Amino acid sequence: MFELAHSSPLQLVSLVLAFVAIVYYVHFRQLRQKHALLPPGPPGSPRAKYQPRLIQKWIEEYGPIISLRQGNDVLVIIGRHQEATQLMEKQGAFFADRPHSIAGSEILGRGMRFMLLSTCERLRRFRKAAHLHFQPKATVAYDHDQTSYARNVIIDLLDDPEPHQLHIKRFSASVTLRVIYGKTTPTSLASDPYLLHLKRMIPVVQGALLPGAYKVDQFPFLRYLPGYGRQLKQWGEEEYDMLMGYMNRYKSQMSADSGPQSVAKDIVSRTVTEGHLTEPETAYFLGSLVGAAFDTTQVAISTIMMAAARFPEEQAVVHAQLDAVVGRDAPPTFADWASLTEVQAFILEALRWRPVNPFGAPRRASKDVIWNGYCIPAGATVFGNHWCIARDPEVFPDPEKFNPKRWMAPDGTINDLKAYSFGFGRRTCVGSNLAIRSLYISAATIFWSFKLSEDPSRPIDDTAFVPGIVSHQKPFSLAFEPRMDVAILKEIM
Repeated sequence: MFELAHSSPLQLVSLVLAFVAIVYYVHFRQLRQKHALLPPGPPGSPRAKYQPRLIQKWIEEYGPIISLRQGNDVLVIIGRHQEATQLMEKQGAFFADRPHSIAGSEILGRGMRFMLLSTCERLRRFRKAAHLHFQPKATVAYDHDQTSYARNVIIDLLDDPEPHQLHIKRFSASVTLRVIYGKTTPTSLASDPYLLHLKRMIPVVQGALLPGAYKVDQFPFLRYLPGYGRQLKQWGEEEYDMLMGYMNRYKSQMSADSGPQSVAKDIVSRTVTEGHLTEPETAYFLGSLVGAAFDTTQVAISTIMMAAARFPEEQAVVHAQLDAVVGRDAPPTFADWASLTEVQAFILEALRWRPVNPFGAPRRASKDVIWNGYCIPAGATVFGNHWCIARDPEVFPDPEKFNPKRWMAPDGTINDLKAYSFGFGRRTCVGSNLAIRSLYISAATIFWSFKLSEDPSRPIDDTAFVPGIVSHQKPFSLAFEPRMDVAILKEIM
């Protein structure tokens, strides 16, 4: 200590530099050792443009888990069912975190975007609130509204079948806004300010989830450069004003009348009386739920309709069970769900055939995880790739074949297979119970009402999807043949 106290400034600087050099050397050596144990993979770096079939090719070539590197950043992709179960489910605690998202979470979402939150106290409170409102017994409360909106779709398709994708979007928007905000007035995709904002913002937020989409997530100092991220910041300000304005208007309506039951009604009441969430947290919590539910549900239903037209033999099986179980006097209800196993199997196979979220949502490894002699290092971004997992030939033989029977047990019940359409472990989609009910009632009602087929003059390209975290169908044509007299069908609906 005496010698150190009497050292010259130059000697002190030298000691500090030597210490820093040693720390960096040890850290770099540890990184090299970990990277030497990474799962195999192709040369290259994580980029947002990777397509599902390219990743599928790599999984088939390199193995069930592959890695990609970008400098010191590591991207790990899990592409087989057994490995996804072992790691993302059984060791899910180590993959429950999200990568730190500066672009999507901090700049766009002020650190309050539910789906992008890293593990923290705020996430715990958000998940507790979501579980309260989306557990199975809670979602049953909206059966009447979902049934009513599904029947409205039939009227829309009878009146104007060409924009069928827009009709499904309106169904999804109506259910979502009814459940979240208690909105019971007709929903207009063309004029509702909330939906117009979602149309602009959903691609931006989903794009921020893809690896390499924004350089600021790799080089955080960029956010402090003058002018960097100006557009992101502008979008973030617009969203904050919109979400807070929507919540404040809802609070005013609550004070004026009781209104229907909704997530917002309960959350806002608890915020006022118990302080579980701050007002900005409440606004972003509700907004996150709307954005996630609206987009994924409408894509899933359109996929089911596309599959019906592409595979008429399988659609005929569904029609036969509907006629036998439900009859032709009234459309199906939720009371028929357990008996309509062919409808359930068709939905499950459609979600496997064309996953809504083919890439999967990003996770972050919270510790080094050893698998089969390889190391998934702490801090790595990890994807359970839904496209590849759903094409694992060990679990789904002849995976390119559309075969709802793979979901049926010998006794006619539904097999307990998992395609992980709603995610894995602790970060499974919080709204999955509501989503499944929307898929069931819409699909069952549409199948009961119509025979769907391809337009011979405009055949369906079932590979034409816009790539992204949520993979949207490009516009496609369908023909809808009513299964009874149109006037009677309209009267029933």
